[in-house]
Amino acid sequence: MAVGLLGNKIGMTQIFDESGNIIPVTILKVGPCVITQVKTVEKDGYNAIQVGYGNVSNKTLTQPELGHLQKSKIQPLKYLKEFRINDENDFQIGQVLNVDAFSEGQLVNVRGKSIGKGFSGLQKRYNFARGPMTHGSKNHRKPGSIGMGTTPGRVLPGKKMSGQVGNKIATIQKLKVIQINTEENILVIKGSVPGKPGNLLSIVPSE
Repeated sequence: MAVGLLGNKIGMTQIFDESGNIIPVTILKVGPCVITQVKTVEKDGYNAIQVGYGNVSNKTLTQPELGHLQKSKIQPLKYLKEFRINDENDFQIGQVLNVDAFSEGQLVNVRGKSIGKGFSGLQKRYNFARGPMTHGSKNHRKPGSIGMGTTPGRVLPGKKMSGQVGNKIATIQKLKVIQINTEENILVIKGSVPGKPGNLLSIVPSE
């Protein structure tokens, strides 16, 4: 299993390749990440590493979070995330993982929280058709009938109705790595990723 890293979205731009083609790209600030815990089958039931990202001050963390990191003599970190691994012997607590874990041309999966768009109606949320706009119709953007008659006499679960749009965990798969800047820990990937600039992302190599 491939080990992932945590990072932040900087924004989108476009670059030109050798043939002059325009490539839409997203700039990511990835790592450095610190391994804060190594889990094993014997002790925890599965192999995994816990990765920390984002240095913060002590006062921003709870006492249990501080104790967990201080036990391994690691600086306070804002985000912690687990990644499954095959062999725990390849990793050790305190090891730093940088953007050089990736290579140009590699395919990655990017996971993060999508942009929240608030409480929205059916036309925006599910692309429903609107009602007639003329001839006395008063049903323009309403849902219309949502249930049935006597049997079963209720609205069935899963009915498409108005509600919150976005603000959900989304994964974009198989995005190509275009450029890597190891000095600034910058990753340039083709295409778009979830969320606004500054959004926390998890970048994992595609299997």
